[in-house]
Amino acid sequence: MKKIILIIAAALLMLLLATAGCTENKPAEQPAPVPTTEMPTPSPAPLVPTEVPATVEPVVTLPPKQDVDLELTKDRTYSRIYLLYNGGGGELFTNKIEMRVTRSDGIVTDYVMSDGKKPKRGDQIEAQGTRGSDRCEVWVTSAGVRYKVMDQPLIVGGAY
Repeated sequence: MKKIILIIAAALLMLLLATAGCTENKPAEQPAPVPTTEMPTPSPAPLVPTEVPATVEPVVTLPPKQDVDLELTKDRTYSRIYLLYNGGGGELFTNKIEMRVTRSDGIVTDYVMSDGKKPKRGDQIEAQGTRGSDRCEVWVTSAGVRYKVMDQPLIVGGAY
């Protein structure tokens, strides 16, 4: 009889030990995340990646003997932007002409006249603009010094 009581006690003890871990309160399971229906808005990528300066560079006038004639226009039909080099008194000193177009859709593109070589009269830069207000900045490197000579908003059909 003592053996039966010991066996029952041992079985009861084993049953208690086996269920001891199951008596803890489990934290409630986290609900599965609900997918959102918000669509990301794609942003246009610039044609040529450029670094936009943190400060605005002021427009300066070229020294009198280094002055050149630049003509900036925007075509009404196709929204094309043209920068025409007409030479001038500082033609001999002019080494390079650069243009940055910041379009109204946020695309910023840099251009270099004559593939970075010394420009000749009649050379031009042609850039695609928008129907909105685009911004055009122009730099002339004259006698080894880089001058910002234009910073203008452009609208369709205007001459500047």
